[in-house]
Amino acid sequence: MDEANELNLTSGQKKMLRGLGHHLEPVVYVGKEGLSPALLASLEAALKAHELIKVKIGQNCPLERNAVGEELTRTTGAALVQIIGRTVLLYRPNPDIPKEKRLRLSS
Repeated sequence: MDEANELNLTSGQKKMLRGLGHHLEPVVYVGKEGLSPALLASLEAALKAHELIKVKIGQNCPLERNAVGEELTRTTGAALVQIIGRTVLLYRPNPDIPKEKRLRLSS
């Protein structure tokens, strides 16, 4: 995960990822339990499968939305692409996905 923790995206790359993420539906929901071990496990699985995911922060989440975004990036090594309202967009490349299915970021 050390490699992923050094993931720094350029503004152009973030813009591209925001465009790709626009149509995505949230795959992980943060509820009243906050960032529980079960939630972090499902987040890991979603990032491995999809690379770019949306996380929805429920109204009953005990944490503030920016705190959720920061904590998710810290624990998963993913890059925080954006936070809009109560939705967080995360990106983490997965070298195990076949090359033709991976997201290609321009430099």
